[in-house]
Formats: sequence, structure tokens, C-alpha cells
Amino acid sequence: MSNSTPSTDSTQQDQPRRIEVLAPFDQSLIATLDSADEASVESALDGAYSLFRDRTEWLPTEQRIAILEKMVVIMGEQAESLALEAAREGGKPLIDSRVEVARAIDSIRICVDCLRTESGETIPMGINAASSGKLAFSMREPIGVVVAVSAFNHPLNLISHQVGPAIAAGCPVIVKPAEVTPLSCLRFVEIAREAGLPEAWCQLLLPASRELSTRLVGDSRVGFLSFIGSARVGWMLRSKLAAGARCALEHGGVAPVIVAEDAKLDEVLPKLLKGGFYHAGQVCVSVQRVFIARSLAREFALQLAAAAKQLVVGDPTSADTEVGPLIRPSEVERVQQWVNEAIEEGAELLSGGKALSVSTFECTVLYAPSVESKVSREEIFGPVVCIYPYDEIDDAIAQANSLPYAFQAALFSKDIDTATYAYKKLDASAVMINDHTAFRVDWMPFAGLRQSGLGVGGIPYTLRDMQVEKMMVLNSSNI
Repeated sequence: MSNSTPSTDSTQQDQPRRIEVLAPFDQSLIATLDSADEASVESALDGAYSLFRDRTEWLPTEQRIAILEKMVVIMGEQAESLALEAAREGGKPLIDSRVEVARAIDSIRICVDCLRTESGETIPMGINAASSGKLAFSMREPIGVVVAVSAFNHPLNLISHQVGPAIAAGCPVIVKPAEVTPLSCLRFVEIAREAGLPEAWCQLLLPASRELSTRLVGDSRVGFLSFIGSARVGWMLRSKLAAGARCALEHGGVAPVIVAEDAKLDEVLPKLLKGGFYHAGQVCVSVQRVFIARSLAREFALQLAAAAKQLVVGDPTSADTEVGPLIRPSEVERVQQWVNEAIEEGAELLSGGKALSVSTFECTVLYAPSVESKVSREEIFGPVVCIYPYDEIDDAIAQANSLPYAFQAALFSKDIDTATYAYKKLDASAVMINDHTAFRVDWMPFAGLRQSGLGVGGIPYTLRDMQVEKMMVLNSSNI
């Protein structure tokens, strides 16, 4: 996850260094942190694994519930400062960072709800001669040491989704936040410890190099990898896992939306405006490709472009800002290049199209870009929405399904037959009807398919992944 270039000299590469945390909006220095060298990584792994192997040290369920409940209280008391810090380091506008903090608090509350309601199961016995006189049931135990590698775009709630379930499951966890947004994670870990979690059960590491991060993930003492980030890195890390280790990978998509001819544009517009430009498009299920019936396409594209021009782009810590910066200046340059290429390849620029500063980019609407352009085939992770007119809905579905990515999709229609038809035909783990692709609540399943990920996210599903079901079979003549 680091942006440093790997060195051929691993000894030199793994030396501790100072990490500067910069505000993405103006590149001002927020904080400096120490990276972890090889000895620190080894110490963290050894401590976490020793805890897991010593069952007398395991935290009982009632203690884990008490810790999580206390975390909810502390996070609620610190909600505004958490939101401001997340906005400063991650660039998501304060209005949206406040929502992220509320979701993060609720994510921890869901962990408690799961512990209170979920259990093992009974397995049928006494149904043939072999199972006569037997009773079987299962209980859940922690899977082992969890390594959680996180992304920048939701610096608090993603950590809540990865570390919260690990605490709930009773797993020692080593968390590696994105190097550009470690401060929200640091606050989360501090809050967990303030709430009573012993220090060794949750450790934050920023390894000094990519190579050291890879060795951390691939260590034989790791039982489960939770990864949120790019497909390139995620699939590579999966290949490095030790035998027996499990994982969940959450990558991105190139989210498709289909707008049918009977859709009401005044209802579609605000949904896609938010879904496309929320957090400057830096969301794994952000609206990117909109396929709309040809009779509506031009009118809708012009309306969306006009609305996009009115969005306030600027300092994410300002209460008036609706769209913040991209995470790095290099990302602004990349988005500019992709947009320029799309225009050269035939797309019509209806709004935006250029950088406002080294860190911000105009909210951009492109009409009818080539299906071969990068903006049509790859996740742009920037404030760009592409509009494609279609004649037959099957053509739109075929184009939506044409990429090696599949995550959440959406359809706008008032007709139930159109909705169910699209639901059946679209390649997606979830299809939103009359809502944008970025809709999510934290207890629902959230899964990338194909190259978009592996496994299922969402608090209850992650908690289950971090546990094993252990069966007991009782044999008694009295059963």
C-alpha cells in the first residue's frame, strides 16, 4: 500500500523512516509518524500469535461486549473531532465525514448486536444407526491472528469494518492503515484501548517498505487477511498467504447504472449526482457508467452537467464544501490524462474536464465516450461520470457486463418487470433499484465479484469470516 519504490537492498529498505501525513487539499503537514522496521513487525506478530495460542489469555465474550459498548460511547463523545480529522487527512468533505463517523459508531454497535444474537448450530443426529445416541452442536472460536490492510477513502469506517469484527471475534489484530491516512486509525486504536482492550490485542503498524508489508501478510502466524484496496495489490497479497490462511479482498469496480425510458429524470438526477461525485468519485462503487435510453440521454446528460457545475469544490474541512480533493496531486494528473484521452477518442465534454488546482478536479460529465476509452473500461476513482445512450436495454446490460469487474449495479425504472429483468441479467453482487450504486448500510453484504474482490464484507459477514465453527459430538446411551 505504500507508494515508495521497492529497493533491491531489503536491509536498507526496511530501515525505519519518518512518514509525513499531508492534507490532500493544500499539502500542509498534519503529523509525522514512525514506520515499523523488521524487528517491530516481528514483535507484533510474535505478541499477537502468542496471545492466540494461549487460550487462558482469550477475552471472554462479555468482556469483548463491554469493550465495544464503551467504544461506542467514546466515539460518540468525540464524533466531531473524529469527523474533522478524517476530513483533513482523507479529503472527504466534512458533511460526508460526519456521516462516516456516524456509520463507524454504528458499525461497532452492530458488532455488539452480532455477539448478542449469533451462535453456532445443532447438527442432526439420531437419524440412522451410525448417529444413534449422539448429540452434535457447534460453537464459534477466533480464527487466529488477523492482519487488516486498509484504504484511504473511508479512514475511520473501513477500520471499524475490519478491526471491530476482529475484536468481536476475539482475534488479535494487526492493522495497517493507508500510509496517507493513518491518523483516524490511530485514534480508533487509542479509543479501543481506552475502552479496555489490552494493548497487545490491537496493534497499528506502518511497515517501512512494501516488501516488509508483504512479509507481514504472508507470515505463517497470520490466520486471516482483511484487505481493502487496489486489485493489483490485493490479488498479489493473496498469492503470498501462508498455507491455511484465509482472506477477504475488497477492490473496486466500474459501476454501471441503467436508466430506463420510463424513469423520472427529476428523481434520477439527485441520486446520480451524489453517487457520482461523492468524495470526488473516490469510492469503490461510485457511479461511473450511466446507460440511458436514447430518448432521455441528451436531456439528462445536460441536466447532470449543469448540476455538476454548481457543486462546491474546495477545502474538505469547510462546512460548505460538497466535493473535496483527490488524495494525491498525481491522481489529479492521472484523471486529467484519462479525460483528455477520452475527448480525443470521441467523447463530448459537457462539464468540467480540467484541474482546478494541484489537488482538485472539476466535476466532469462526458457524453458518449468510446467503449474502448480508459474511462469506460477502468475504475477512474475521480469526479467523472460517463453517459452512454442506448436503444435496447439488452445492449445496455451487455455493455454493463462486459468488463472483468462486477460489484454493485443500479437500475432506474417504474416498471417492476424491467426491474426484475435487469436484476436477473446484470452481473453484480447487488442491484439497486431506483438508487445509486454507492448505496450501503453496514450490516448488509458487500461483495466484489470477478476481479473486484473475494469474500463478503459487512459487519456480520466479516465477523463470521474471522471465526471458525468448532463441533462437539456427544455419545451417550441416554441421548
